[in-house]
Parts: sequence; structure tokens; C-alpha cells
Amino acid sequence: MDTEATKGISIRDSAAEFDDDGRIKRTGNVLTATTHIVTVVVGAGVLALAWAMAQLGWIAGIAIMVTFSSISIYTYNLIADCYRYPHPTNGKRNYTYMQAVDAYLGGTMHVFCGLVQYAKLAGLTVGYTITISTSMLAIKKAICFHRRGHQAYCKFSNNPYMVGFGMVQILLSQIPNFSKLTYLSTVAAITSFGYALIGSGLSLAILVSGKGEATSLFGNKIGPELSKAEKIWRVFSALGNIALACSYATVVYDIMDTLKSYPPESKQMKKANVYGITTMTILFLLCGGLGYAAFGDHTPGNILTGFGFYEPFWLVALGNVCIVIHMVGAYQVLAQPFFHIIEMGANMVWPSSDFINKEYSTKMGSLTISFNLFRLVWRTIYVIVATVIAMAMPFFNEFLALLGAIGFWPLIVFFPIQMHIAQKQITRLSLKWFLLQLLSFMCFLVSVIAAVGSIRGIRKNISKYKLFMYKQ
Repeated sequence: MDTEATKGISIRDSAAEFDDDGRIKRTGNVLTATTHIVTVVVGAGVLALAWAMAQLGWIAGIAIMVTFSSISIYTYNLIADCYRYPHPTNGKRNYTYMQAVDAYLGGTMHVFCGLVQYAKLAGLTVGYTITISTSMLAIKKAICFHRRGHQAYCKFSNNPYMVGFGMVQILLSQIPNFSKLTYLSTVAAITSFGYALIGSGLSLAILVSGKGEATSLFGNKIGPELSKAEKIWRVFSALGNIALACSYATVVYDIMDTLKSYPPESKQMKKANVYGITTMTILFLLCGGLGYAAFGDHTPGNILTGFGFYEPFWLVALGNVCIVIHMVGAYQVLAQPFFHIIEMGANMVWPSSDFINKEYSTKMGSLTISFNLFRLVWRTIYVIVATVIAMAMPFFNEFLALLGAIGFWPLIVFFPIQMHIAQKQITRLSLKWFLLQLLSFMCFLVSVIAAVGSIRGIRKNISKYKLFMYKQ
């Protein structure tokens, strides 16, 4: 009797500790998922949306931001329904985007998805290294301009800041998995609101003081300072900036895989998509609209690091501090899925290797730290390589924009739509099938336009490039 009772307790305890797939029970919810989304989406690029608004004008700028946000909510909800296969609520889990594509669309699409997804993730980590060094330089320049005057020579190398950031990321990269990033992600999300609101507040202060520049319903006007061809190129870049700002497809399943099993993950994620993207859109409109209203045709590429503002210098510096803190967390949110796929592959190839699979524990006072030799070596090498690339090519943002342009259509639109068609068995050439394919084609054109603009930017910058000698 006692034995049977003990067995019953053991089974119940096991059920309480593990999910249906045998893994430790997930504890994430709508709030934590929304936090991860905001951390990834509301990056420092939000401060560049004022420039995008200046190229497009009020009508097109607002319409495009709202349109792309609406498309993103729809397609990310399709992605959420494909977390499990074949049924959205009780099928087998897909732990990664690639697994979902493989389950619904087959092996060829699975390989294509992996190439696009992980190339983009790797590129983003390099881009974040550049972004954080730019913000740290902006802090130093804000102090320099305050002390020496706005016309002073305040240009410095960003290499030391990249090295420092790389060292921090080597340490943070030893966090074993995505589910352990909740606190880091929460801090990053809070700081993203900080710098977005500081940028918006400084723009609002200019408007209230009556110093705002003239704006237009149709954006910057063609004239002596802006040729017709340059206007078109800028519109292309602006379209790409807004469309690509909506992207978190590279980590969407990693976010979903942190959610508890009840209510169904797809229902929780759909709410998180709505909350996260709505928050994103409000911040986009706020920063983009106020920045454009403040600076008009002379809107800088980034209203905090481009020195649209000089004073109060401490507030400009504080905004850039918020960017730095946010980038520290966002780097890990994006890097962890890339780390995971490499480590999962190594585990499959060498399942009995202690170097790859064995966990070691060490105590530092009351704190117990777990580490793995392969994780330690491989992640350290990766961060070093990403940092060196960022130092060698500090205009890598153009390459990053190209990666983003290539990733926007397949990851955010094409794969979700094709998986939805397969899941719901939508009849080929039916009205719904036709409308879905039309949406996919229109977004494909946006990706092409953004890619063309990025390639042109690369060509312009590469002619004046000196290895490791760039100063800002």
C-alpha cells in the first residue's frame, strides 16, 4: 500500500516538473513573451524612423508603418499556429522555425529557411556591436561638444568600445539557454522605452519652443540639395527601414518555447504578438512623427547618435546609455538561437563526447555556476569573430540592411503563408489562396527594393573605407 502510494506521488511530482515532451516545465506567459518581442523589435533603429518619415512624408510614412505592423500581426499569428504539428494546440512541438518549416513544407524549404535565418542572426550580432559602439561614442561626443562647443573636432575611434562590448558578451554568452534570459530581456525592454521616450521628448521640446522645421505631406522636396534620383533611393531605403523594423521571426519559436502549456502556446503567443507589435507601432509613430516635425528636411539618420540634439548634453548621454543597456540584452536574445542550433548539431554528431555534452559545476560562495567546455570555447570564439568583423567594417550596417532585406520576405511573409496553406489545406487557385499569394508577392517587392538600396549604400561606403581606421 505504501509502495503504491509512493508511486502515485512520484508520478504526480514528475507530471508537475515536466511538460508533455519530457522537458522541464516551461513557465513563460504572455507578459514575458511580450517583453522578449519588445526587446528584439524596439531596437536603436527606432531612432532612425524620423529620417524614414522625412523621406516619405506624413501620409505615406504613417500609412506604411501601420500597414507593415498589421501585416506582421497577421503573419506572426500564422507562425504561432504552426508551433505544433499538425494541430495548433495538441500536436508535436517544433522547437525552431526550421523544424516548423520542415514539418509543414519539407526538406528543401527547411534548408533554405535555415540559411536565411541563421545568416541574418549572425549579421545582427555584428550590427549590434557596431550600434553599441556608436552609442558609447555619442556619450563621449556629447560631453566633448558640451565642453568645447558644437563646432569642435570631436571624432574618436570606436574600436575600444567594440572590444569592451565583446568582452561583456563573452561572459553573457555563457548563459546556457534562452529561457534564462527573462530578467536580462526585461531590463533591455525597459531601457528601449527609455531612449525612445528621450528622443521623442527632446523632439517635442523643440516643437514646444517653436523651433520646429517645416514638414511636408510627401516628404523631402526635390531641389538643389536633393535630386530626383537621390529622392527615389532614399524612399527605397525608408521603405526597407520600416518593413525590416518589424522583424523578430528569427527568434519567434525560441520565445514560444518558453511559454507554459496552458492556455495553448499559440493563443498566448497571439496575444503577445498583438501587445508587442502594437507597442512597437506606437513607439515608431511617436519617434518618427515627433523627430520629423522637429527637424523637417534636415532630420538626421539617428536623432540621438546623429546629434540632432546637443543640449541638455546629460539627457542625450542618458539616452545613449539606455541604448547601450538595451543592446547588451538584445544581442543575447538574438545570439542564443544561433548558439543553440550549433550546439544541438554538435550533440547529434558526437553524442558521447564529454567535451560537448558534459556539464561542470563550480561554487563561488553561495552561488553555483554550471559550465560546459564546448559552450565556453565555441561561444567565445564566435563573439571574438563577430567583434573583429565589426571593427574591420564599421559601415557593416549596410550589409546588415541587406541581410534584413533578404530575410524580411521569406521569414515574415513567405514561410508563414505557405505553412498556413499546408496546415489548413487551402485549395490552390481559390480566392483565399490567391489573396495570400498576392500579399506574399507585394512583400517580396519590398524586400527587393530594400536590397537594391542596401547594395547601393555598400558601394558608396566601400570606396572610402580604410581597414580599422574608421572614426566617428
